[in-house]
Amino acid sequence: MDGDLGDFLRSRRARIRPEEVGLPSHGRRRVPGLRREEVAQLAGVSVDYYVRLEQGRGPGGPSRTKTGGVSDAVLDALARVLRLDETEHAYLRAVARPRRQPGRPPAPRVRPGVQLLLDSMDRTPAFVLDRRMDVLAWNALGNALFGYDGTPPEARNVPRRIFLDPAARTLYPEWHAVAVQSVAYLRMLAGHHQDDRGLTSLVGELSLKSEDFRRLWADHPVAECAYGVKRVQHPVAGLLTLPYETLAISASTDQTLLVYTPEPGSETEERLALLGSWTSAVPEATERA
Repeated sequence: MDGDLGDFLRSRRARIRPEEVGLPSHGRRRVPGLRREEVAQLAGVSVDYYVRLEQGRGPGGPSRTKTGGVSDAVLDALARVLRLDETEHAYLRAVARPRRQPGRPPAPRVRPGVQLLLDSMDRTPAFVLDRRMDVLAWNALGNALFGYDGTPPEARNVPRRIFLDPAARTLYPEWHAVAVQSVAYLRMLAGHHQDDRGLTSLVGELSLKSEDFRRLWADHPVAECAYGVKRVQHPVAGLLTLPYETLAISASTDQTLLVYTPEPGSETEERLALLGSWTSAVPEATERA
């Protein structure tokens, strides 16, 4: 996505206070954070070199439109100066040196063995997501939690649901935190799959339809979201506190297994068990009727 490198660098130098890196903080500054020349000095590169990076141009001259010539040493130095964490550092590498890949779309479905794995998890809600954050498959408890059966594919996209479905603000009591996390993960995915037109289209759609998304996207949050805790206000089960873990299924499919893992003996575990029993009993009652 054009402009990602420059926007990311600007957003990250804006959050660093001069005194944090041993520079005097006095004097009038037109913008918050570090100036370009200060970043260049601290990273050990010329100001012209750094300006070219922020403008999305390579170090080889004005005609360069790619930044593929940026060395590991320079990117590592910038990551140190801008105090990037591991995920942000990896994102910087991805957007500074994009690897042009064949236009391979995400796998549209999961392997039968993966679905069997999902179905074997009868006490934990579990899902499979692709690199566009589309939910491709789920187990019975996952469906009871979020109601995916019978919904069109576009309604099963996580960020689309968070930002465009008004019910999401009730479903997630801590909606803002969930929204920030969703944008941060989507930003990371977009940085590593810059040739994915579906991802570009999704970002464009959300930017057009959601002011909240536009604002958060402009902040350039980047996070892997490999584990954490979400709270869900379910209309039947009530308030659920759901720790989660994510596992990569295969690099070739870009699919991720997401499993909610309630604490053993917790109220959430009990409520999920009741929800599972209730949802399994409903079809049986319908069939007898």
